[in-house]
Amino acid sequence: MTPTLTILFMAVVTYLPRLAGFLLSGKNVSPFWLRFFRFVPITVFAAIIFPALPGSSGETTIRLFAAALAAVAIWRLKSLWIGIVVGMGAFWLLRYFF
Repeated sequence: MTPTLTILFMAVVTYLPRLAGFLLSGKNVSPFWLRFFRFVPITVFAAIIFPALPGSSGETTIRLFAAALAAVAIWRLKSLWIGIVVGMGAFWLLRYFF
């Protein structure tokens, strides 16, 4: 596959979900899809964070502990942003002290 074809395919794959969002706006969506869409942000967040957990230079334990604190914050407070702040704060503090 040529680089141009790869870029074109990536553009189409990126554009289609956005187009679907615009087409669905203002329409009645079934309760199943509403529940499904509620989990998209946390799923994307997990997909981005999970591969980085092992880390480098012996930070695996610190990263896992910070991720666990973030997971508890997200679970208890039902807020992704608070979980990100808690996880990053815990990571920075643990890294500084250990």
